[in-house]
Amino acid sequence: MLRPATDADRDLMLPWRNHPEVRSVSLTQHEIRPEEHAGWWKKTKSDPTRAVLIYERDGVPSGVVSFFDLDAEAGSGWWGYYLDNDGLTERGAMFPAWIAIQREAVKYARDVLKLHTLDGETLASNQSVRDFNARQKFDEVETYLREIDGVPTEVVHTRRTFEENAR
Repeated sequence: MLRPATDADRDLMLPWRNHPEVRSVSLTQHEIRPEEHAGWWKKTKSDPTRAVLIYERDGVPSGVVSFFDLDAEAGSGWWGYYLDNDGLTERGAMFPAWIAIQREAVKYARDVLKLHTLDGETLASNQSVRDFNARQKFDEVETYLREIDGVPTEVVHTRRTFEENAR
């Protein structure tokens, strides 16, 4: 289940985002300090071009979906997500949660946000996510180099098109 993130969720998100496995596949890989996170949350929660959702698994907050650069007129937006790796691994639910959060996020983008296109970025080296994106009907639009922590890194731009929301 996805629900809008609240102020009460702010401090749950930071350790999930700072988990070494999450950082290693993210486009921003430094450890995020509490002050940086608090500033991001303050700015994000009042930004109409963003939506942050909490993924709950069996009633337990277990991940974050972030939509950004939302443009209602164009029907477009970008997204990313991450999970509570430690909690889900401890409960033996990491793999099903990984599948569910992406499916629910795609459905939310299509049915609630009414997007025509949903874009994302994945490290080219993250083949498991690239494969899963393909199964979820994301096309690989282009590959380019992006500097991540001072290192040119290959990134894949993906896009899912929802024909039923075509403008």
